[in-house]
Amino acid sequence: MYAIVEILGKQYKVEKDKFIYTDRLDEKVGKTISFNDVLFIENKGKINLGKPLISGSKVTGEVLEHLKDDKKIVFKKKRRKGYATKNGHRQPLSKVLIKNIK
Repeated sequence: MYAIVEILGKQYKVEKDKFIYTDRLDEKVGKTISFNDVLFIENKGKINLGKPLISGSKVTGEVLEHLKDDKKIVFKKKRRKGYATKNGHRQPLSKVLIKNIK
């Protein structure tokens, strides 16, 4: 059984007892959070598709930790101009354990 859920404007495929990494959520570590924007549910070959959302369904999870993603290097250069700049960026993430899909 899995579902497609919209979290902070992005869509994630979630399964029960699996982890997902989302953009940083405002919830504290250890808190239970529910996602009501469920777009799609598949259960043993049976498909339930929302138009655009499935009413009455929700996915619950627990925020396990807040962390940062690996560093991404941002390098800009203009040839023959003597311009080059190098920056790094680490995206803040939240690790969420999916508890239940209804």
